[in-house]
Amino acid sequence: MRIKSGVTTRAHKKKYFKLAKGNYSAKRTRWRMVKQQVEASLAESYIGRKDKKGDFRSLWIERINAACRQHDTTYSRFISGLKKAGITLNRKMLSEMAIRDGASFGKMIALAKGA
Repeated sequence: MRIKSGVTTRAHKKKYFKLAKGNYSAKRTRWRMVKQQVEASLAESYIGRKDKKGDFRSLWIERINAACRQHDTTYSRFISGLKKAGITLNRKMLSEMAIRDGASFGKMIALAKGA
């Protein structure tokens, strides 16, 4: 008696169809289109996860720059001053300080200007 792979194939396809749920038209119903779409989508999502890090860094820098300009300095001068002063805070924390705690961010700017 030969062994058929119906159960295995169905399980494999089911996984792909589940991932393709929500796609438009044949991209969620036809096997070949589903396979192509899911592979493309997974590749894009991988790229997106890498891009997200840079997007957030850009956002933090914009926020820091906006807060710096309210204190009559620029982002680049501020970061340069922090490095000279030996203060090692990452941009995420600096942007959070700029948003939530303006007073302490003002002190950071004063330290950076002093250096």
